[in-house]
Amino acid sequence: MLRTGLRVFLIAWLVMPLVAGLGGSLLAAASPTTVEVLTVDGTIVPVIADYIDRGISHAEKNDATVCIIELDTPGGLLDSTEQIVQRIMIADIPIVVYVSPKGAWAASAGTFITLSAHIAAMTPGTTIGAAHPVAAGGEEIPEDQMKKIVEFSAKWMRTIAEERGRNVEEAELAVTQSKSFTDVDALENNLIDLRAENLADLVSRINGWNVTLASGKQVTIDTTEYSTTRNAMNDVERFLHAMSDPNIAYILLTLATIGLITEISSPGLILPGVIGGISLFLAFYSLGVLNAYWGGIALILLAVGLFIAEYFTTTFGLLTAGGIISLVVGSLILFSGSPGIEVNRGLIAGVAVGFSAFAVFILGAIIRGQRRRKATGAEGMIGAIAIAKTSLDPTGTVLAEGELWTATSEGGRVAPGEQVIISKVEGLRLWVTKKSK
Repeated sequence: MLRTGLRVFLIAWLVMPLVAGLGGSLLAAASPTTVEVLTVDGTIVPVIADYIDRGISHAEKNDATVCIIELDTPGGLLDSTEQIVQRIMIADIPIVVYVSPKGAWAASAGTFITLSAHIAAMTPGTTIGAAHPVAAGGEEIPEDQMKKIVEFSAKWMRTIAEERGRNVEEAELAVTQSKSFTDVDALENNLIDLRAENLADLVSRINGWNVTLASGKQVTIDTTEYSTTRNAMNDVERFLHAMSDPNIAYILLTLATIGLITEISSPGLILPGVIGGISLFLAFYSLGVLNAYWGGIALILLAVGLFIAEYFTTTFGLLTAGGIISLVVGSLILFSGSPGIEVNRGLIAGVAVGFSAFAVFILGAIIRGQRRRKATGAEGMIGAIAIAKTSLDPTGTVLAEGELWTATSEGGRVAPGEQVIISKVEGLRLWVTKKSK
């Protein structure tokens, strides 16, 4: 009896680990695999590179079966594109780049990113291509130098295509001839691996695919049973990405211009100056991230200077006209150095029209003031109160009867914002004295 009990114990001791292991294997097989999804919609900038790096790292840490990047971009910065391509190429899990939704375009930088994926897919009705390099700032680049830049970009594209087993010749044409491909063209020319109607269709189609990782490890994707996890941008990333939009950068620069002009023309309002200052700092961040062309920034700053000068010198629109021309030209070339990054032409036109309307309003007020002076005579201004818009030391500018005048102080320096009394009028010049307190 004792021997029988001992035999049963030994059998149980040997069999139980096998049963436990088998049970664990069955449990693991029954548990659904994880598909992590990242979404990139907009210009390829540093915050996008950081987001993709964070997303892939998170998927690797959680042992996700596959990481899918939904992509819709007009292009972006070369440095950020390089970071993304390198991160995809060395990933420890399969990476799928999916150009989506319908109507999306993976242009320029997006083409490099798409072709670098282990599996490249597109939604019907999408496009990739047009990856030809552009001269920085829109300036002319010597032919031999441009040839070197194109050759470098083409070789990089060739390296990516060879690594992923794609059509090298057609991939190079996207760089050398700015060739674009529809989803059908891309599949026929072996630039992508498949077309999928939606995310669920994509996950179903990649089931069973064999992928070789950078480490040499071969992985078979199993999405028979899966759960999808969307790893979206966090609040900080969304804010920085919004600030990296060229249209937002342009709007911030416009708000900064309006705020600062208002504060300079009417000292003491404070709020316009605060809004203008904050907008200016945010605009500088955006312009720096987007590698804005310094020539475009200089022209826009010149426009601001001309607008301010018009207010203080009243040249009846000459400076304002020059400012608007400078503003439009500067806006058009502001991001000319980065493919896919530009300010919306409608927005530029709207800003130009807005400044023109503002100038017409100011000029109209000045002309009406001039007509009133003829009716009342200069003598009617003597004894009136004016406000110094600039320091009078002894000559500067004052605001009298709703218009700007050149004025000379008879009683020492007058600070901006101080009230003065008009004592004499000579042509278009006023003589003023400090108002006694």
